[in-house]
Amino acid sequence: MQLQLISFVWIILHCMDYTGCQQHSSSRHRTHKLMTGASSGCQQGGCLTCSDYNGCLSCRPRFFMHLERIGMKQIGVCMTSCPPGFYGTRSPERNTCTKCRSECDSCFNKNFCTRCRAGFYLHLGKCQESCPDGMVHSEAQRECVPRCPEECESCGTSETCTRCRPGLYQLSGRCHHVCPDDYEPNDKLMECTLQVHCKVGEWSDWSPCFKSGRTCGFKRGQETRTRQVLQYPSPFGKPCPEISEIKDCLVKRRKCPGGRRKADRNGRRNRNNRKDKESQEVRRERKRDREAVERDDSDNRNKTEHRHRRGHDTDTVAPEDRAVQ
Repeated sequence: MQLQLISFVWIILHCMDYTGCQQHSSSRHRTHKLMTGASSGCQQGGCLTCSDYNGCLSCRPRFFMHLERIGMKQIGVCMTSCPPGFYGTRSPERNTCTKCRSECDSCFNKNFCTRCRAGFYLHLGKCQESCPDGMVHSEAQRECVPRCPEECESCGTSETCTRCRPGLYQLSGRCHHVCPDDYEPNDKLMECTLQVHCKVGEWSDWSPCFKSGRTCGFKRGQETRTRQVLQYPSPFGKPCPEISEIKDCLVKRRKCPGGRRKADRNGRRNRNNRKDKESQEVRRERKRDREAVERDDSDNRNKTEHRHRRGHDTDTVAPEDRAVQ
């Protein structure tokens, strides 16, 4: 009986020694894995130390530690930037991701929101349920925006329009019924655009004195000069001035080379033209006279025939009819 009791105590002591050894070995192995980052849950490039159960325990420089909740468990993740709804804070010990305020979708720090969640509107870094006086909320932007002036359809500030109401013209953030001086309406863009005035160059030299395309054979003629248009005006800009001028000139008469024969030919040509015109007019006058005479002859013939018919009718009346009459 005593031998059995001694054997049982020896077995228990042996098992306790074996368990302690195992625990010591396991602790040394786990410490080795934490220091070297060899754990299967520490495969990220940003982890410095980690564990199978808690993920990353520390991060490399410039990485942020972010705790992701999975059920009742939190897993450490090292990230180059914090996810939406969190902001990053840096310190010599560690860089961490901190959750934004409850009304913020994203934030720069705990006191400055950059986007609000539904039902709140951003104004000066704060998410508010209602906007201050002079501003209205924008559902699309989730922001407080300025109340536009009456002539604006949309605006950037309370004094700057980005789009005008129909029929108004935009200029420098304001809407106009009539464009100010030096501007003109552009109906295609519905904007006031700067007027463009005409610009012309310098006058050319006066041409030689000429007459009827000739520069000789006359005493009084004309000279001309011109200038070019450098910039044409816009529809409401100042129009262009005259770009050509003509003035009378007086020169000493000189004969053109071979001018007498040419003048004679021109004179004969002009006389022939006048004769042709006169002949045509005479022929037209004679034709009108002939037509008038023919009409008169036709009228006379008609009258004569009418009288003859009346006389013939009188001669054929019976004597007794004449007596009765």
